Amino acid sequence: MRANIERTGKKRVVIVGGGLGGLELTFSLLGAGYQVVLVDKNNYHQFPPLIYQVASGGLEPSSISFPFRRLFQGNKDFFFRMAEAESVDTREKILRTSIGTIQYDYLVLAAGAKTNFFGNKHIESTTLPMKTVSQAMHLRNTILQNLEKAEVEDDPERKQALMNVVVVGGGASGVEIAGAIAEMKINIIARDYPDLDSSQMHIYLVNAGDRLLAGMDPRSSARAERDLKRLHVHVRQPQFATDYRDGVLETSAGLRIPAATVIWVSGICANHIGGVPAESLGHGGRLLTDRFCRVKGLEGVYAIGDQSLVEGDGEYPLGHPQLAQVAMQQAKTVADNLRRQLKGEAPKPFKYKNLGTMATIGRNHAVAEIAGRKFGGFLAWVLWLVVHLRSILGVKNKAFILLNWIWNYINYKQSLRLILKASGKEAAERSPSLTSPGKEGE
Repeated sequence: MRANIERTGKKRVVIVGGGLGGLELTFSLLGAGYQVVLVDKNNYHQFPPLIYQVASGGLEPSSISFPFRRLFQGNKDFFFRMAEAESVDTREKILRTSIGTIQYDYLVLAAGAKTNFFGNKHIESTTLPMKTVSQAMHLRNTILQNLEKAEVEDDPERKQALMNVVVVGGGASGVEIAGAIAEMKINIIARDYPDLDSSQMHIYLVNAGDRLLAGMDPRSSARAERDLKRLHVHVRQPQFATDYRDGVLETSAGLRIPAATVIWVSGICANHIGGVPAESLGHGGRLLTDRFCRVKGLEGVYAIGDQSLVEGDGEYPLGHPQLAQVAMQQAKTVADNLRRQLKGEAPKPFKYKNLGTMATIGRNHAVAEIAGRKFGGFLAWVLWLVVHLRSILGVKNKAFILLNWIWNYINYKQSLRLILKASGKEAAERSPSLTSPGKEGE
């Protein structure tokens, strides 16, 4: 098997990963005088900030997923290959992939990050991550299947466990999915499942830190916690999950929560690629780079986004936050410097400009920190909608999402709560059997 990409007289830039950073870099290099090759294990780009809405049945997967070949059709100096990147050989300037080797002049690693289970293999095998569209679809199926099972379950303890949902992780993803499921409980369960007592559905948010949204101001954290509690989400902090066995989640504070659905969004770690020396790796598996995003010890190799850790920036001694804006700004810096390279000009260092952070908690509730201002409530929620809608690719998708949001806001009667199973060999169910559910205790 070969990649089948013909060499031309132009230098070749190979980009690994079509996330927000990789996509921004690809767009920025089109027409710049390079042959651009994008490698991704999927044939589509996914928009991470809205994955939680797919998991909660608020959006369909196609609304936040975009085929690479459709995005870049008509660009003769662009090539896409669906493959897994395996290792780098800098001496031969070769990227080894699942479809063969791909030569490069410049290699940009933008493969992002994966869910961090902190070495707990048992929790990894039994809980539900929410990092990709496919994982979000599996999570949606699990939530809906458990509600269907609860409706016909006679045993009170087992019914309660089927209705309980635990979210582990107090970052933006944890806050947003907990709020979305709480909205679902309030506005949908009683209507779609009339034989269930929706008040008996309990949503827990377990956070290892002493406050939610640790990357934001304490006032924003307090507001997010207050809004979640108004949605009847049980916030349990500071305590971390220690085990999930026989359908019972256990925490460091001795809490035992029977739950058939445990969502794990408690941190991320960089995706690994072979051929990188140990001295080029930082904490969380991130690739150490200089101020120009060039990987330490690897000539001609760059890293951007969640996979990179830029050294030498006094404002961010532990590395920049693993946020979309960082990845996109790094992509623009690398693209600009590669253009400069062709002109024989000196490169410019990466300088992160913090455009602000925000998180949504539910309908009419969000927190935002922009240009030194910290605010929440309806205004922050509308701003969150506008910012994310503008970032979605494609006019049709923007229109579909906007209409879906408006319809959901009015009556919550969207028809996206479908249990869709793949044909053929099914993936193994991650949810454990509920043989002996325990009881919550503090």
